[in-house]
Amino acid sequence: MPVTARQFLLNGHPRGRGIEDSDFKLVETQIADPGIGEVLLKTRWLGFDPAQKGWMENIADYVTPMAIGDVMRGSGISEVVESKNAGYATGDLVMGTTGWSEYHLSDGSDLTKVDKDLPPTAMLSVLGTTGVTAYCGLFKVGKPVAGDTVLVSGAAGATGSVVGQLAKIAGCRAVGIAGGPEKCEWLVKEAGYDAAIDYKADNVRSQIKEHCPRGVDVIFDNVGGGILDNMLANIATGARVVICGGISRYETGNLPAGPQNYFNLIFRRGTMAGFIVLDWANEFPAIRKRLAGFAQDGRLAYREDIQHGFENAPATLKRLFSGANKGKQLLQL
Repeated sequence: MPVTARQFLLNGHPRGRGIEDSDFKLVETQIADPGIGEVLLKTRWLGFDPAQKGWMENIADYVTPMAIGDVMRGSGISEVVESKNAGYATGDLVMGTTGWSEYHLSDGSDLTKVDKDLPPTAMLSVLGTTGVTAYCGLFKVGKPVAGDTVLVSGAAGATGSVVGQLAKIAGCRAVGIAGGPEKCEWLVKEAGYDAAIDYKADNVRSQIKEHCPRGVDVIFDNVGGGILDNMLANIATGARVVICGGISRYETGNLPAGPQNYFNLIFRRGTMAGFIVLDWANEFPAIRKRLAGFAQDGRLAYREDIQHGFENAPATLKRLFSGANKGKQLLQL
Protein backbone atom coordinates (compact mmCIF):
# COMPACT_ATOMS: atom_id res chain seq x y z
CA MET A 1 0.00 0.00 0.00
CA PRO A 2 1.17 3.61 -0.54
CA VAL A 3 3.69 5.08 1.94
CA THR A 4 3.93 8.60 3.31
CA ALA A 5 7.24 10.37 2.70
CA ARG A 6 8.59 13.64 3.97
CA GLN A 7 10.07 15.72 1.17
CA PHE A 8 11.88 19.03 0.88
CA LEU A 9 10.63 21.14 -2.01
CA LEU A 10 12.48 24.06 -3.56
CA ASN A 11 10.92 27.26 -2.23
CA GLY A 12 13.38 29.92 -3.38
CA HIS A 13 16.17 30.61 -5.88
CA PRO A 14 19.17 31.82 -3.79
CA ARG A 15 20.71 34.07 -6.43
CA GLY A 16 23.18 36.65 -5.15
CA ARG A 17 22.99 35.41 -1.56
CA GLY A 18 23.61 32.41 0.65
CA ILE A 19 21.15 29.58 1.09
CA GLU A 20 18.41 30.23 3.65
CA ASP A 21 16.08 27.83 5.44
CA SER A 22 13.14 29.48 3.68
CA ASP A 23 14.51 28.25 0.33
CA PHE A 24 13.03 24.85 1.24
CA LYS A 25 9.54 23.70 2.19
CA LEU A 26 9.01 20.49 4.16
CA VAL A 27 5.91 18.56 3.08
CA GLU A 28 4.42 15.07 3.34
CA THR A 29 3.51 13.20 0.16
CA GLN A 30 1.91 9.85 -0.61
CA ILE A 31 4.20 7.64 -2.69
CA ALA A 32 2.27 5.13 -4.81
CA ASP A 33 2.94 1.39 -4.99
CA PRO A 34 5.50 0.47 -7.64
CA GLY A 35 4.15 -0.43 -11.07
CA ILE A 36 5.46 -3.13 -13.38
CA GLY A 37 9.21 -2.57 -13.88
CA GLU A 38 9.48 -0.18 -10.91
CA VAL A 39 11.04 -0.35 -7.46
CA LEU A 40 10.06 1.43 -4.25
CA LEU A 41 13.14 2.84 -2.54
CA LYS A 42 13.73 4.06 1.00
CA THR A 43 16.49 6.66 1.23
CA ARG A 44 19.25 5.75 3.70
CA TRP A 45 21.88 8.43 3.01
CA LEU A 46 21.89 11.70 1.07
CA GLY A 47 25.00 13.22 -0.50
CA PHE A 48 25.72 16.95 -0.80
CA ASP A 49 27.78 18.93 -3.31
CA PRO A 50 28.39 22.67 -3.84
CA ALA A 51 26.89 22.30 -7.33
CA GLN A 52 23.46 21.94 -5.73
CA LYS A 53 23.36 25.67 -5.08
CA GLY A 54 23.95 26.28 -8.79
CA TRP A 55 21.04 23.95 -9.53
CA MET A 56 18.84 25.94 -7.14
CA GLU A 57 19.90 29.19 -8.83
CA ASN A 58 19.28 27.73 -12.31
CA ILE A 59 22.66 28.91 -13.57
CA ALA A 60 23.89 25.42 -14.48
CA ASP A 61 22.74 24.79 -18.05
CA TYR A 62 23.93 21.17 -18.10
CA VAL A 63 20.97 20.11 -15.91
CA THR A 64 17.22 20.72 -16.19
CA PRO A 65 16.17 23.98 -14.47
CA MET A 66 14.50 23.62 -11.08
CA ALA A 67 11.10 25.21 -10.53
CA ILE A 68 9.60 26.33 -7.24
CA GLY A 69 7.77 23.30 -5.84
CA ASP A 70 10.14 20.70 -7.32
CA VAL A 71 11.59 18.10 -4.96
CA MET A 72 15.08 19.31 -4.09
CA ARG A 73 17.52 17.55 -6.41
CA GLY A 74 20.25 15.40 -4.93
CA SER A 75 21.89 12.00 -4.92
CA GLY A 76 21.58 9.29 -2.34
CA ILE A 77 21.84 5.67 -1.37
CA SER A 78 18.53 3.86 -1.01
CA GLU A 79 17.29 0.43 -0.03
CA VAL A 80 14.86 -1.47 -2.24
CA VAL A 81 11.78 -2.13 -0.07
CA GLU A 82 9.52 -3.45 -2.84
CA SER A 83 10.46 -4.53 -6.35
CA LYS A 84 8.54 -5.24 -9.52
CA ASN A 85 11.76 -5.06 -11.55
CA ALA A 86 13.65 -8.30 -12.23
CA GLY A 87 16.98 -6.48 -11.92
CA TYR A 88 16.51 -5.57 -8.24
CA ALA A 89 15.60 -7.54 -5.15
CA THR A 90 14.21 -6.41 -1.83
CA GLY A 91 17.11 -5.37 0.39
CA ASP A 92 19.41 -4.26 -2.45
CA LEU A 93 21.29 -1.01 -1.79
CA VAL A 94 21.50 1.30 -4.79
CA MET A 95 22.85 4.74 -5.62
CA GLY A 96 21.01 7.25 -7.77
CA THR A 97 19.28 10.61 -8.00
CA THR A 98 16.86 10.33 -5.12
CA GLY A 99 15.96 13.93 -4.46
CA TRP A 100 15.35 14.99 -0.88
CA SER A 101 12.61 12.46 -0.21
CA GLU A 102 12.35 9.65 2.34
CA TYR A 103 10.85 7.31 -0.27
CA HIS A 104 10.77 7.41 -4.06
CA LEU A 105 9.95 5.30 -7.10
CA SER A 106 12.34 4.37 -9.91
CA ASP A 107 12.26 2.29 -13.08
CA GLY A 108 15.83 1.25 -12.27
CA SER A 109 17.47 2.88 -15.28
CA ASP A 110 19.23 5.53 -13.20
CA LEU A 111 20.37 3.24 -10.39
CA THR A 112 23.79 1.74 -9.65
CA LYS A 113 24.13 -1.15 -7.23
CA VAL A 114 26.31 -0.36 -4.25
CA ASP A 115 29.82 -1.81 -4.29
CA LYS A 116 30.04 -4.38 -1.48
CA ASP A 117 33.83 -4.24 -1.06
CA LEU A 118 33.70 -0.88 0.74
CA PRO A 119 31.20 0.69 3.17
CA PRO A 120 27.95 1.71 1.38
CA THR A 121 28.60 5.44 1.80
CA ALA A 122 31.73 5.14 -0.35
CA MET A 123 29.37 5.15 -3.35
CA LEU A 124 28.53 8.76 -2.53
CA SER A 125 32.10 9.81 -1.74
CA VAL A 126 35.24 8.19 -3.12
CA LEU A 127 33.31 6.02 -5.64
CA GLY A 128 30.61 8.57 -6.36
CA THR A 129 30.55 11.86 -8.23
CA THR A 130 33.24 13.13 -5.88
CA GLY A 131 35.75 10.44 -6.79
CA VAL A 132 35.05 10.28 -10.51
CA THR A 133 35.17 14.09 -10.72
CA ALA A 134 38.63 14.05 -9.15
CA TYR A 135 39.77 11.26 -11.47
CA CYS A 136 38.40 12.72 -14.71
CA GLY A 137 39.46 16.28 -13.98
CA LEU A 138 42.99 15.27 -13.09
CA PHE A 139 43.69 12.63 -15.72
CA LYS A 140 41.43 13.66 -18.62
CA VAL A 141 42.08 17.41 -18.39
CA GLY A 142 45.18 17.89 -16.20
CA LYS A 143 47.11 15.00 -17.77
CA PRO A 144 49.87 14.82 -15.13
CA VAL A 145 53.10 12.94 -15.74
CA ALA A 146 55.47 11.57 -13.10
CA GLY A 147 57.54 14.34 -11.56
CA ASP A 148 54.94 17.08 -12.10
CA THR A 149 53.89 19.40 -9.30
CA VAL A 150 50.11 19.37 -8.80
CA LEU A 151 48.54 22.22 -6.83
CA VAL A 152 44.98 21.78 -5.55
CA SER A 153 42.71 24.45 -4.07
CA GLY A 154 39.94 23.35 -1.73
CA ALA A 155 42.26 20.43 -1.09
CA ALA A 156 40.64 19.26 2.15
CA GLY A 157 37.25 18.98 0.49
CA ALA A 158 35.82 15.71 -0.72
CA THR A 159 37.06 16.15 -4.30
CA GLY A 160 40.30 17.95 -3.56
CA SER A 161 41.53 15.36 -1.10
CA VAL A 162 41.10 12.62 -3.71
CA VAL A 163 42.87 14.68 -6.41
CA GLY A 164 46.05 15.00 -4.37
CA GLN A 165 46.19 11.29 -3.60
CA LEU A 166 45.64 10.35 -7.24
CA ALA A 167 48.45 12.75 -8.15
CA LYS A 168 50.73 10.94 -5.71
CA ILE A 169 49.73 7.57 -7.19
CA ALA A 170 50.73 9.01 -10.59
CA GLY A 171 54.19 9.88 -9.24
CA CYS A 172 53.64 13.62 -8.81
CA ARG A 173 54.35 16.09 -6.03
CA ALA A 174 51.05 17.20 -4.46
CA VAL A 175 50.55 20.54 -2.73
CA GLY A 176 47.16 21.47 -1.28
CA ILE A 177 45.53 24.75 -0.25
CA ALA A 178 43.03 24.56 2.61
CA GLY A 179 41.66 26.68 5.44
CA GLY A 180 43.02 26.21 8.94
CA PRO A 181 45.81 24.20 10.59
CA GLU A 182 43.62 21.15 11.29
CA LYS A 183 42.72 20.66 7.64
CA CYS A 184 46.30 21.26 6.54
CA GLU A 185 47.60 18.74 9.06
CA TRP A 186 45.10 16.14 7.81
CA LEU A 187 46.20 16.73 4.21
CA VAL A 188 49.82 15.93 5.01
CA LYS A 189 49.42 13.21 7.64
CA GLU A 190 46.38 11.33 6.34
CA ALA A 191 45.84 12.28 2.69
CA GLY A 192 49.52 12.05 1.79
CA TYR A 193 50.03 15.55 0.39
CA ASP A 194 53.66 16.64 0.28
CA ALA A 195 52.79 20.09 1.62
CA ALA A 196 49.75 22.11 2.64
CA ILE A 197 49.15 25.85 2.45
CA ASP A 198 46.80 27.52 4.95
CA TYR A 199 45.13 30.34 3.02
CA LYS A 200 43.88 31.81 6.32
CA ALA A 201 47.39 32.20 7.73
CA ASP A 202 50.06 33.85 5.61
CA ASN A 203 50.47 35.22 2.11
CA VAL A 204 49.19 32.52 -0.22
CA ARG A 205 51.27 33.57 -3.20
CA SER A 206 54.54 33.45 -1.27
CA GLN A 207 53.62 30.06 0.21
CA ILE A 208 52.94 28.68 -3.27
CA LYS A 209 56.33 29.91 -4.43
CA GLU A 210 57.99 28.32 -1.40
CA HIS A 211 56.36 24.90 -1.83
CA CYS A 212 56.42 24.87 -5.65
CA PRO A 213 59.89 26.28 -6.43
CA ARG A 214 59.90 24.89 -10.01
CA GLY A 215 56.45 26.25 -10.70
CA VAL A 216 53.12 24.41 -10.90
CA ASP A 217 52.56 21.94 -13.73
CA VAL A 218 48.91 21.13 -12.98
CA ILE A 219 46.43 23.33 -11.13
CA PHE A 220 43.18 21.72 -9.96
CA ASP A 221 40.95 24.60 -8.92
CA ASN A 222 37.85 24.17 -6.76
CA VAL A 223 37.72 27.74 -5.47
CA GLY A 224 38.24 30.43 -8.10
CA GLY A 225 38.60 34.13 -7.27
CA GLY A 226 41.75 35.34 -5.56
CA ILE A 227 43.05 31.83 -4.84
CA LEU A 228 43.05 30.99 -8.55
CA ASP A 229 44.80 34.26 -9.29
CA ASN A 230 47.55 33.40 -6.81
CA MET A 231 48.00 29.94 -8.31
CA LEU A 232 48.26 31.30 -11.85
CA ALA A 233 51.08 33.59 -10.69
CA ASN A 234 53.41 30.60 -10.31
CA ILE A 235 52.67 28.22 -13.19
CA ALA A 236 55.42 26.33 -15.00
CA THR A 237 55.92 26.25 -18.75
CA GLY A 238 53.25 24.09 -20.36
CA ALA A 239 51.02 24.15 -17.27
CA ARG A 240 47.49 22.73 -17.41
CA VAL A 241 44.85 24.52 -15.33
CA VAL A 242 41.77 22.44 -14.52
CA ILE A 243 38.69 24.43 -13.50
CA CYS A 244 36.42 22.16 -11.46
CA GLY A 245 34.40 24.57 -9.32
CA GLY A 246 34.22 27.97 -7.70
CA ILE A 247 33.28 27.75 -4.05
CA SER A 248 34.30 31.40 -3.65
CA ARG A 249 31.27 32.55 -5.66
CA TYR A 250 28.56 30.30 -4.25
CA GLU A 251 27.63 32.51 -1.32
CA THR A 252 27.21 35.66 -3.39
CA GLY A 253 25.99 34.08 -6.60
CA ASN A 254 28.10 36.58 -8.53
CA LEU A 255 30.79 35.43 -10.92
CA PRO A 256 34.23 36.53 -9.69
CA ALA A 257 36.31 38.95 -11.71
CA GLY A 258 38.63 37.31 -14.21
CA PRO A 259 42.07 36.48 -12.83
CA GLN A 260 44.60 39.25 -13.26
CA ASN A 261 47.37 36.73 -13.88
CA TYR A 262 45.74 35.00 -16.83
CA PHE A 263 48.45 36.41 -19.13
CA ASN A 264 50.81 33.91 -17.52
CA LEU A 265 49.00 31.33 -19.66
CA ILE A 266 50.56 33.11 -22.64
CA PHE A 267 53.98 33.61 -21.11
CA ARG A 268 54.14 29.99 -19.92
CA ARG A 269 52.29 28.51 -22.91
CA GLY A 270 49.72 27.07 -20.53
CA THR A 271 46.12 25.96 -21.02
CA MET A 272 43.04 26.42 -18.84
CA ALA A 273 39.93 24.29 -19.31
CA GLY A 274 36.71 23.53 -17.51
CA PHE A 275 34.87 20.23 -17.62
CA ILE A 276 31.61 18.49 -16.77
CA VAL A 277 32.22 15.02 -15.39
CA LEU A 278 29.09 13.62 -17.05
CA ASP A 279 30.98 13.77 -20.35
CA TRP A 280 32.74 10.56 -19.28
CA ALA A 281 29.70 8.81 -17.77
CA ASN A 282 30.26 5.72 -19.93
CA GLU A 283 33.63 5.25 -18.21
CA PHE A 284 32.32 5.54 -14.63
CA PRO A 285 32.10 1.77 -13.94
CA ALA A 286 35.75 1.24 -14.91
CA ILE A 287 36.86 4.35 -13.01
CA ARG A 288 34.98 3.25 -9.89
CA LYS A 289 36.72 -0.13 -10.08
CA ARG A 290 40.13 1.56 -10.16
CA LEU A 291 39.24 3.90 -7.28
CA ALA A 292 37.94 0.98 -5.21
CA GLY A 293 41.21 -0.85 -5.79
CA PHE A 294 43.22 2.18 -4.61
CA ALA A 295 41.05 2.47 -1.49
CA GLN A 296 41.30 -1.22 -0.67
CA ASP A 297 45.07 -1.36 -0.95
CA GLY A 298 45.48 1.70 1.25
CA ARG A 299 46.68 4.17 -1.36
CA LEU A 300 43.49 6.24 -1.28
CA ALA A 301 42.15 7.52 2.05
CA TYR A 302 38.82 9.28 2.20
CA ARG A 303 36.91 11.11 4.89
CA GLU A 304 33.16 11.44 5.34
CA ASP A 305 31.25 13.97 7.42
CA ILE A 306 27.94 12.31 8.34
CA GLN A 307 25.10 14.35 9.83
CA HIS A 308 21.85 12.76 10.98
CA GLY A 309 18.10 13.27 10.52
CA PHE A 310 16.14 14.05 7.36
CA GLU A 311 14.88 17.32 8.85
CA ASN A 312 18.49 18.55 8.91
CA ALA A 313 19.02 18.36 5.12
CA PRO A 314 19.01 22.16 4.56
CA ALA A 315 21.45 22.76 7.43
CA THR A 316 23.68 19.97 6.12
CA LEU A 317 23.86 21.55 2.67
CA LYS A 318 24.80 24.91 4.20
CA ARG A 319 27.78 23.30 5.96
CA LEU A 320 29.52 23.11 2.56
CA PHE A 321 29.60 26.90 2.24
CA SER A 322 30.83 27.69 5.76
CA GLY A 323 33.70 25.20 5.56
CA ALA A 324 32.24 23.21 8.49
CA ASN A 325 32.41 19.87 6.68
CA LYS A 326 35.46 17.65 6.88
CA GLY A 327 35.44 15.43 3.81
CA LYS A 328 32.40 14.33 1.84
CA GLN A 329 29.22 15.78 3.31
CA LEU A 330 26.56 13.15 3.93
CA LEU A 331 23.31 12.86 5.85
CA GLN A 332 22.04 9.61 7.34
CA LEU A 333 18.28 9.31 7.52
